[in-house]
Amino acid sequence: MIERYTLPEMAAIWSDRHKTDTWLQVELLVCEGWAREGVIPPEALEKIRQASYNAERMREIERETHHDVISFLRSIQEQLGPEGRFIHLGLTSSDVLDTALAVQIKEAGALLLTSLDRLLATVEQQARAHKHTLMVGRTHGIHAEPLTFGLKLALWVDELRRARQRLEAALKEAAVGKISGAVGTHATVPPQIEEFVCAALGIGVAPVSSQIVTRDRHAQLMTALALVGACLEQMAQEIRHLQRTEVGEAFEPFASGQQGSSAMPHKRNPELCERICGLARVLRGFAVTALENVALWHERDISHSSTERIILPDAFTLLHYMLHIFTQVMAGLEVDSRRMQANLQMTGGLIFSQRVLLALIDKGVGRQEAYKMVQRNAQRVWRLASDGPIRGPALFDALSSDPEVTRYLSPDELQQLMQTDYYLTYIDTAFQRLGLS
Repeated sequence: MIERYTLPEMAAIWSDRHKTDTWLQVELLVCEGWAREGVIPPEALEKIRQASYNAERMREIERETHHDVISFLRSIQEQLGPEGRFIHLGLTSSDVLDTALAVQIKEAGALLLTSLDRLLATVEQQARAHKHTLMVGRTHGIHAEPLTFGLKLALWVDELRRARQRLEAALKEAAVGKISGAVGTHATVPPQIEEFVCAALGIGVAPVSSQIVTRDRHAQLMTALALVGACLEQMAQEIRHLQRTEVGEAFEPFASGQQGSSAMPHKRNPELCERICGLARVLRGFAVTALENVALWHERDISHSSTERIILPDAFTLLHYMLHIFTQVMAGLEVDSRRMQANLQMTGGLIFSQRVLLALIDKGVGRQEAYKMVQRNAQRVWRLASDGPIRGPALFDALSSDPEVTRYLSPDELQQLMQTDYYLTYIDTAFQRLGLS
């Protein structure tokens, strides 16, 4: 991943050095396992424990062999001497690669879960703060009925919590190792060594494997990463809409020295949220590649390997960055409650149409008849909008002058139906269910 979208702690996990260090850790633990079985003598094990690799020598050997694991092993064995024969005993390359990858997945996953928890806490705090901040709800991009900004954010809390559950489960499925030999039979390395190594590394054991850990596990993980990205995209896109000039209800933070346009000094663009939306598309592409990696030939081919060198480190790195950026957005979010109130009133009371409809039905009017009564008056109000902004209680005025409506509802009753407090009646319910009250 390019440096622009990389945070150092995640980069360290996916670095070549950490990867190779983890390979060495796996190899040494396997030797410990063989020693427990009485195969490696204690004096040889002592020397093996001091084994190391030489990165420069590895690169030199790889230019000849075109095989990274063989280059790694030869680098170690050259330094060890006779005891080097015990390194990689009974193993195939994927025993080391997949088991080490599981360790990296576990470590990188822990960073993601911590970042997701930090974002969740930030969104929860904003939800509580805006629990009663009234705004207009929009369906199809059109004003619908009032809700609160806090309720919108409570929905995000619920969504992020589900995303976290999915991610945690997928990490557990993918963070499994295998030390089962060339085709998974354990013929050359007994199962107890596999169990010992994986327990020492703090990862699970694949109950059965071929030459590799089967890639449905990794596809599930990549899909979970993409889903977290999709959740962030949905939230970032909402902020982008709310920041539009015509709406102006919520804004991502904008630093004092920040500039939005090289040409127009007035611009304040939602560039962080736009960045998140763009990067979410990349994550979805990685998930598709991971799904393609599931179908391999027989006990294994190598077609998945080249793609995983890209998609796994980059997916973790991107999502880690996205979580960091969106946490900054939510922590510094600027909410204009006065603009929300103004937008709530801009349609002259059309947002109360359902309340009037239900009141007419309660008076005994048939639903279709009541619907037409309210709709024709709403359309009168919409026609007013063509002459300029609607000012005042236009729907109330229209309904109050309609004899068919006033036959059932008095002006006082209509006035009562157009109070926004009504929409806060059960606002506590979602917060209580989420434990946010």
